[in-house]
Amino acid sequence: MHKFAIGVLGASGYAGRELCELVARHPAARLAFATASDRQGTRARFGGTETTFVAVEDAKLGEAQLVFSALPHGASAQWVDAAHDAGAKVVDLSADLRPGNGGSAESAEGFALAMARAPYGLTEHARDIVRSAEIVANPGCYPTVTLLALLPLVVRGLVAPGATITVNAASGVTGAGFTPKRELMFAEVADDFRPYSMGNSHRHLAEMRAVLASLGCDVDLIFTPHLLPVARGILATITVPLAEPLADVLAPWREHYAGEPFIEVSAEIPSLKDVVHRNVVRITATMAEGVRTPTVIVVAAIDNLVKGAAGQALQNANLLLGLEETLGLPV
Repeated sequence: MHKFAIGVLGASGYAGRELCELVARHPAARLAFATASDRQGTRARFGGTETTFVAVEDAKLGEAQLVFSALPHGASAQWVDAAHDAGAKVVDLSADLRPGNGGSAESAEGFALAMARAPYGLTEHARDIVRSAEIVANPGCYPTVTLLALLPLVVRGLVAPGATITVNAASGVTGAGFTPKRELMFAEVADDFRPYSMGNSHRHLAEMRAVLASLGCDVDLIFTPHLLPVARGILATITVPLAEPLADVLAPWREHYAGEPFIEVSAEIPSLKDVVHRNVVRITATMAEGVRTPTVIVVAAIDNLVKGAAGQALQNANLLLGLEETLGLPV
């Protein structure tokens, strides 16, 4: 099989390393280069093959047919443009090109402007657009689990107009990035559980609001992330006021995601053990009892480094390269 040359910018972070491992094991890809300016000249092993990290300025962008950018937010966009100008298709894992970021308004108009430059690669929602794109903005981990859980309700008009959707989501510490921080040390995280970015201020909110607005969903969104004392995984509990009760509570998800290889709808409550190291989202739902407004409680789980980052990025890359969407992805 022909192997596409794929480069990874920002390969020393958690998402970047996950990308390198997936590319190295992909049957139709080879790792052309991996950049890590702080580790320039050092070697790492991915998929049984040794790779030498290079500085981002030394990456041979013209030799890659596709480039993943896992560079920090604010630093990625210029290298996305450089890779594209060199002839590569690009999947950007930073927030720079996502709707609601980079100056785009949290509105249907702002979403359209962002999509014109780089389609938002929530793959199950936008695969037809992704296939014909040159640059894709890969969603954040929290927006991935939240939006995939909400889409079947939103597109069917089942959410009560003007409702407040509440999302409580807990993530493993890899979601906080690779930069050393005292509050992420083992002794600080172990045997503890705490929220952060309280007050509805998390940076992923703009992205989620922009996508919901683009779908004409008139809601308020309250999002509170929590830090779990585990390495990886996200579990989100979402309460959604409805326009009317659901007679078959799981029907919207089963219908919407019928045949989707990476969506698992289950009557059982998902756990992190169901999804870690897999490119899947596992979803369940139940109607809340004892409330005046019909309300559904949705629980969804993903691996933040796979379906929430590198796996979804590779899913999009497969489409960009005309490959089978599931190729090289752990299920």
